Amino acid sequence: MHPEGPAVSDAPLLRIEGLTKHFHLPGGRVVHAVEDVNLAIDRGHIVGLVGESGSGKTTVGRTLLRLTEPTAGRMIFDGTDVFALSARDMRVWRRRLQIIFQDPYSSLDPRLTIAAIIDEALDTRGLPKGRARRDRIAELLELVGLAADHATRYPHQFSGGQRQRIGIARALAVEPDFIVADEPVSALDVSVQAQVLNLLEDLRRRLNLTMLFISHDLSVVEYACDEIVVMYLGRIMEKGPSRALRADPLHPYTKALLASAPQPDPTRVRTHVPLAGDIPSPISPPSGCVFRTRCPIAIAACATRIPPTRDLGGGRSVACLRVGEGADHPPFEMEAHA
Repeated sequence: MHPEGPAVSDAPLLRIEGLTKHFHLPGGRVVHAVEDVNLAIDRGHIVGLVGESGSGKTTVGRTLLRLTEPTAGRMIFDGTDVFALSARDMRVWRRRLQIIFQDPYSSLDPRLTIAAIIDEALDTRGLPKGRARRDRIAELLELVGLAADHATRYPHQFSGGQRQRIGIARALAVEPDFIVADEPVSALDVSVQAQVLNLLEDLRRRLNLTMLFISHDLSVVEYACDEIVVMYLGRIMEKGPSRALRADPLHPYTKALLASAPQPDPTRVRTHVPLAGDIPSPISPPSGCVFRTRCPIAIAACATRIPPTRDLGGGRSVACLRVGEGADHPPFEMEAHA
């Protein structure tokens, strides 16, 4: 499910520079949700953002849409710094930036018909009422694999997968250029997950959509995305093309995520990566490398130095003192074949 990808312009559609988000709590405590994240997403590509719960993935997505305001950083979207826009100007830009929510049950108003739910989104485009609206709603439903006559039904009359298709139709109603898909299949059965993932890939191809796909499941991200970004406790650990990262993970955290993912190959012998304990609190993150308290190859320097991001070429980068050019690290295999 990883084509070479559509042709893109030289400049990425979206570029994040130094994105930081802190939440201030009573008593002077600070939640370090996101720290100095840099990321570029090319037009027509799906980039997966993956990590455990508490890694800051959803905060990144919500901040890009300005559903929460950044503490620092820039977001250059199609040449404009979206973080610098006024609230009034942002209302216009929101039509270009949309979200697909995680829970298809709570994200749809149970009091409204499907037509009314999508109609609310169409209001922002100023589309005239009447036949044009009805035709557009029918077109959107058919685009996501539903029937036009489903428009008169209510959310409770649909399955979870169908509700998520309705949520996708609502997001597409304003013809966005960029979509944040926040765990869009995590609440669905495995068989339905594949159907929704295939739908998103089809829509990307047909509409040239650009998407940030957020998930805790690396196997899902690897299936759905052109590029994978691995995040831990607010920081990016590794980035790379999906196939390359899957075939040769570099960061010990990436290897741990891959080791924990289900594998359908019965001939593959898994050598589990030690990953003890829970993710630390973002209120008091570890000094130096935030992953060091769970890392099986950490050294003393990891406690005092924040690893720089090393550009390894081929679209790959890693933030680890023991991985990269000139780094001295022992073999760290994740799995082997029998």
